[in-house]
Amino acid sequence: MKFALPLLPLLAGLCMAPGVQAQPAPAASQAPVRVPDALPALRSQAEFDALARVHNPGTAMALAHVMFAIDRLPNPARLHYINTPRFGLHEHFVRQTGLTPRADEQAIKSNYLRPDRRFVFGTLSRQPGLAGFTYEFWEGDQLTEPLLRQADQMLKASFFAPLKLKTSSTLHDRLAQKTGLAFVTQESLIRGQAFMALNPGTATGRLRIVEQAGDADTLRPGDIALLRQVPLSLPPVAGVLTERASTVLSHVNLLAKGWGIPNAYLRDAAGLLRQHEGQWVELKVAASGYELRRLTPPEIAAWQLRQTKLNRQEMVSTARPDLNETRLWPLVALRPRHSAQCGAKAANLGALQAVGIADTFVPDGFCIPFSHYDRFMRAHRLADRVAQMQRLPGFGTDPKVRKEALARLRGEIVQWPVDRATAAEWQARWQGQLGGQGVFVRSSSNSEDLPGFSGAGLYSTVPNVKTGEALERAVKTVWASVFNFEAWEARSAARFRSDAVMMGVFVQAAIDAANAGVMITRDPFTATGWHVTYISAKRGIGIRVVEGERVAEQVMYSSWSKAIQVLSRSADTTALQLNASGGVKEVPVEAGRIVLNDALVLRLAGVGAAVKQLFHGVDQDIEWATVGERIALLQARPYVDRSTAPPKP
Repeated sequence: MKFALPLLPLLAGLCMAPGVQAQPAPAASQAPVRVPDALPALRSQAEFDALARVHNPGTAMALAHVMFAIDRLPNPARLHYINTPRFGLHEHFVRQTGLTPRADEQAIKSNYLRPDRRFVFGTLSRQPGLAGFTYEFWEGDQLTEPLLRQADQMLKASFFAPLKLKTSSTLHDRLAQKTGLAFVTQESLIRGQAFMALNPGTATGRLRIVEQAGDADTLRPGDIALLRQVPLSLPPVAGVLTERASTVLSHVNLLAKGWGIPNAYLRDAAGLLRQHEGQWVELKVAASGYELRRLTPPEIAAWQLRQTKLNRQEMVSTARPDLNETRLWPLVALRPRHSAQCGAKAANLGALQAVGIADTFVPDGFCIPFSHYDRFMRAHRLADRVAQMQRLPGFGTDPKVRKEALARLRGEIVQWPVDRATAAEWQARWQGQLGGQGVFVRSSSNSEDLPGFSGAGLYSTVPNVKTGEALERAVKTVWASVFNFEAWEARSAARFRSDAVMMGVFVQAAIDAANAGVMITRDPFTATGWHVTYISAKRGIGIRVVEGERVAEQVMYSSWSKAIQVLSRSADTTALQLNASGGVKEVPVEAGRIVLNDALVLRLAGVGAAVKQLFHGVDQDIEWATVGERIALLQARPYVDRSTAPPKP
């Protein structure tokens, strides 16, 4: 059983920039006679179909489109609707038909950038999800008001159906508003989608419909989870479908990418797939839609045999900790080599502060090394307590039993006393280095930022700690988060040795951010988007950016086209800010205020490029915040996306 639902291109419209070749597809209908190179007008559906190229033909999301070129040299100007399957690119048409036979690359490129250009290039399409046609321009086209008005008038005078402008960048949005033309934004089209592939891939497993978020802990590694609500935690599963739209940086999708499993948003997924609940199925998720089919008994047996072989594989090794170092390391002294003492998160922040990227700062802090965790846990015989927990009836087979047992263990750890000299050392450093101000107490373990396993979101952060007693409890809370249910399940699925996990702690000065978010220094939707920066943001402190309960503000910036494209704007009416008495509070904010304006996007993209360069060209997952006119860097870790990794030999 195959399902294909409309999915709009997330990066660009169908106007191809110089050198970008779309794959040709058959036209929607075949004319019995030779189709002309171009027509000056399209007066019927049949004429449109004769010149159209179709993306994803034969599916419900088939997108038929015709390129056009306006030649402004003649008087009056001439409009050419191009035989799109034949020519593929605008430049092929103007060269091969003799309009500009000897135009070089720069001459062609000028028709996207100069106000006095000869040609206006664009594309007209029948939009899935819209009862009509739109016209659009390449995202990097530096349109002007006169050029847009000329194109709008000529297209509407020569086309058989009503037309609307589809804007492809924030520049085009502003231009459309200025000219007063009827238009539709890429954001609004994406918002109306019934399907979105957040992490493409293929999975085999038993389909499980999870009605309530609290029931997610009953899921097993062989399940394909259909989530009707977004849970706060999710154990490892084979695949995910959600009924709530989210972002590529939602917590569930970060887990899906780290596990290398398919994940998609599907409106009314439970209604569409209820008939398959409890059945063994194969799920395929692609940008063009999804496919779900039931497995045959031989396929089920073969899958179970493969799983048995996988369970016999060797366990994954964590980064080896240095337990001899007991000093509290200030941020100014940390470098990447100190990940053995403090974890990669703290060590990378030290590197960011040391290099001093322009227009940024790293809030000051200090590291409590792995050795403090090890000494504390050995003093309270943690190994014996974990062994006792694992002997509980049902611990190895029932997720609910594991979740309850892990919660009890975390509660005990937080109650265990810290050696007085050690606690006094923490408080003295907090007072002496950070002036006793509010701090965020953050995890920095040796089971994060590893090849093929990011560990993002598995461990705890305690915000805005303001007293010595609260600091001690917060450190123990972060230590105890080694035994978060989600962390335990994720490490078990990845076959980590549980006794090899160590937790460092980074105590960092709290900042009351105006905006905060996450950015990735590449396109998370495709393996080829090296020139793209993806940015997700919300107002206030960034704790909720990746939760997925509400869609964050999302934009893409291309260093190639210089265009900024809006995927979504935040509709939040509240934000988190620091509470004077400690912790955080929710405050109302002005509805509709844009977080990611063009100026901030450009600054963030530049910062992201500098961070990537610092870490040897490896794409980064970066947490940031704005404080006044400055950008605070809160984390940089390698971006782990197993869905785009090359297959193992």
